[in-house]
Amino acid sequence: MGCGRVGSTLANSLEDRNHTVSIIDSEPDAFRRLGPAFNGDKVAGIGFDQQVMEKAGIRRADAFAAVSSGDNSNIIAARVARETFGIQQVVARIYDPGRAEVYQRLGITTVATVKWTADQVLRRILPAGAEPDFRDPSGTIRVDHITVPEIWIGSRTIDLQVQSRSRIAWIDRLGEGMLPVRETVLQEGDMLHLVIREENAAHTYERLENGPEEN
Repeated sequence: MGCGRVGSTLANSLEDRNHTVSIIDSEPDAFRRLGPAFNGDKVAGIGFDQQVMEKAGIRRADAFAAVSSGDNSNIIAARVARETFGIQQVVARIYDPGRAEVYQRLGITTVATVKWTADQVLRRILPAGAEPDFRDPSGTIRVDHITVPEIWIGSRTIDLQVQSRSRIAWIDRLGEGMLPVRETVLQEGDMLHLVIREENAAHTYERLENGPEEN
C-alpha cells in the first residue's frame, strides 16, 4: 500500500526478484512512478478498505507492506492485513517512533522513518564504536560495520577475532559478501560486520586501533 518513492521502489525491487506484486494507492497518477516495465496489478483505492485489499489479491498474499505517507493509514492497513486476512509478514512505515514501538510490541513490524534516519546519521558522525548498527533487545549483543583498519591489513581474521573479542559475521569485499574462514587474510577496503558483546566493545575498538599483538 502506497505508491510513493518508497512503495514504487519496493514494488520494482520485488519484481526484480521474481515476486508477483500488487500495489494500492488512492491516487491513480501515483502509479506512473512504477515505470512501463512494471507487470504487477495496480489498484486505485483506500489501502485499508477490505474490498480494495481483496481486489489487490490479499487472500493470495504472502506479505503486506504499508508504506504510504500517513501513519494512521499504514497502521490500520497493517492491522487489517494481519488480523482480518491472517497475513503473518506485515510491515508498516511509521514516522512517529513512539507509536512505532507500541505497534512493534503488538507484533507488527514497523520501520520508524525518523528514528531510522536519525540513527543512520548518528552512526556516521559519532566516533567509531560510539553507536552500533544493531543492538539486540536485551542490549547484550551489538553488530558494528567498520572498514578494516590499515594496521590490520594482512592479518588473519581469526587473529582479529580472538584478540578483539569479537566475531566477524561476514566481510564485504569488492562489492560481494563473503564468510571468512580461519585462514582468511584481511585486505584493504574490507568492510567487516562485527558481532560484539556490549561489555567487550571498548576492548574491541582499542585492539582495532592498536593493531595485532605479536604472538
